[in-house]
Amino acid sequence: MTAPPRIFAPERRRAARQRIAARQARPGAARFVLEDLVEDVLERLTFLRHEPGKALVIGDWTGVLAAELERRGGTVTSADAFTLDEEQPFPVSGLDLIVSLGTLDTVNDLPGAMIHIREALAPGGRAIASFVGAGSLANLRRAMLTADGERPAARLHPMVDIRAAAALLQRAGWAEPVADSRTIRVSYRSLDRLVADLRDQGLGNVLASAAAPLGKAALERARAAFLEGADAGGRVVESLEIMTLSGRRSLRGS
Repeated sequence: MTAPPRIFAPERRRAARQRIAARQARPGAARFVLEDLVEDVLERLTFLRHEPGKALVIGDWTGVLAAELERRGGTVTSADAFTLDEEQPFPVSGLDLIVSLGTLDTVNDLPGAMIHIREALAPGGRAIASFVGAGSLANLRRAMLTADGERPAARLHPMVDIRAAAALLQRAGWAEPVADSRTIRVSYRSLDRLVADLRDQGLGNVLASAAAPLGKAALERARAAFLEGADAGGRVVESLEIMTLSGRRSLRGS
């Protein structure tokens, strides 16, 4: 079997996730992406009337989702990218619910990770995975291209689109597969604040081939290019497309 391409560096990925706690201790640290993901998962579970039972929550560094699932009667184990390798078989199985928040967009073997999730579920168990998908951060991407000029560097992650996500669910063998997306829009007065917000939430660059940092002149070009899209109030509206994949393990257990 051919190994998947190494797009992301696991060590950089783990380090970015570990830095979240320190950044969240700062006044005004951003957490709006994860708050949105947690709220959405709880709404889905309520709508589906799914009892949490034995659950695994991956990537919720707020602890809010685990606490609410426990309040609803679940037994919850929490994990993150620095405690669980999603590209290997999970150390637990027979789970009624697995929720992955904001982590699967930076694994090298996404189909394999989705299969490992399915295999860790009990027959009939449900999985929900949400992450930032294709179409996100258009203004930031444009600013980076402008900064690099004729020799663009890889500074932002490749992202999964909705059609690829739907095909992925089928490939991974999830039953009752659903792939959908929604948009989070946030406005900024500066490129620097956007970048800080992304880092606060562990959404910074973890590419295996890290580009050299922007020089002073290139950074100024990026800042100016970012503000070219500003409205009359001097704010740039940036979008994050949130992809959510959900499904079950079939009752046959396969």
